[in-house]
Amino acid sequence: MPHVDAILADTAIIAAVHQALAQRHPNSRRRGRPGFAAEIVLRLLILKHLRNWSYQVLEREVRANLVYRDFTRVGSEKVPDAKTMGRWGIAVGPAIIKRIHERIVEIAQAQKIVQGRKMRVDIPARQENPAHRSGEGMKSRRLAGLAVAWSTSGSVSTSRSGAAAARRRRLVGSFRALAG
Repeated sequence: MPHVDAILADTAIIAAVHQALAQRHPNSRRRGRPGFAAEIVLRLLILKHLRNWSYQVLEREVRANLVYRDFTRVGSEKVPDAKTMGRWGIAVGPAIIKRIHERIVEIAQAQKIVQGRKMRVDIPARQENPAHRSGEGMKSRRLAGLAVAWSTSGSVSTSRSGAAAARRRRLVGSFRALAG
């Protein structure tokens, strides 16, 4: 977490969030009660994104967990409700998120935390007609589906349970049968 704290302390990132929040309403900088600090808003939204939580789960977890309170800088203050955090997410918007992401990557590369590499996502180019499923077509679909399920360590991720895990096990079995 010290790397994350160092990156999120960047004034350009916090200023971008502050500017986005100030543009929600025309007089929001001068009127009304003071809102949460831009740093707190940024950290709450990043925690939501990292954990893939809804705003309701984020509110509950930050309220109950001291580590999350410390990371988000909420401390002993009242945790904002889910509706407020949802409004922050809308106010920040995709353009600001893109600027923040680019700045985080710049900082991480400058500090040699990560290497700058491109990420490739493998998705099907077109939808196939299910009536024309041949043996080769099924094989390629299984391999394409496995490209998503297969992790870099060579094993299947166990983050899902139930029916999704059973589908993954079948895919892995069919991949091993095809590869073997």
